[in-house]
Amino acid sequence: MNTKIAIIGTGNLGKSIADGLLKSNSVNPEDLTLTRRNTSKLNDYKNRGINITNNNIDAVKQSNIIIVAVKPHKFENVVKEFTPILNQNHIVISTVTGVNIKDIKEIIDADISIFRAMPNTAISIQESMTCISSYKQNDDNISIVKNMFNKLGKSVIINDELMGSATILAASGIAFALRYIRASMQAGIEIGFESELAQLIAAQTVKGASSLVINSDFHPEREVDRVTTPLGVTITGLNKMEFNGFSSSVIQGVLSSYNKISNVKK
Repeated sequence: MNTKIAIIGTGNLGKSIADGLLKSNSVNPEDLTLTRRNTSKLNDYKNRGINITNNNIDAVKQSNIIIVAVKPHKFENVVKEFTPILNQNHIVISTVTGVNIKDIKEIIDADISIFRAMPNTAISIQESMTCISSYKQNDDNISIVKNMFNKLGKSVIINDELMGSATILAASGIAFALRYIRASMQAGIEIGFESELAQLIAAQTVKGASSLVINSDFHPEREVDRVTTPLGVTITGLNKMEFNGFSSSVIQGVLSSYNKISNVKK
């Protein structure tokens, strides 16, 4: 099956997905269609040979993988518009927050493959952490969807009930991690570095820390123990951070975001 992908509602996340798909060579430019009400905001993609339209039905007709990335309040109306032309060759993937997979199935009352995916914006550089759930646990197309997102970073299959949690830990988590980098950068300036160099050192250090955990599968604290020595400077800094509520602040921030998304869904 020649992969033809449509992204319905190409805002910031949709653009990030499109960028990742193109960089990973997962789809040829001519086989990718992006939709948006104001297509002038997609001119850069049009110039790269990508199909641009404000007609969702046309986009669906010429694609077999449909990624819906619209705002939550627009989801039902947008999907109902193209549902009549869906067939068993289509795979529908929703990246919309707060619309669970049972709700999607009720809207799309057809025997087709339905998935939810929660990537983060690092998908644009093929470094996303994407959580995926499916309507049918034994769907033959799971491998197709997972393989696509694995080319854009890493992916895991989770129960749909955890998708709200995935939104916070993976999608919002990008912002949390970036805020740490910014804080570390600001501290670096205070101890003598120019801002550009402080940013590079802070960002690469976080990348290295992440790679240590991912590549070794060890608990982060194991790597912390390797850096902290008796009477050393690292443990002094860590203890000061904890005294001021570093871990507690991160945990409370994640929980606060989770509580908000849980209340919104209700």
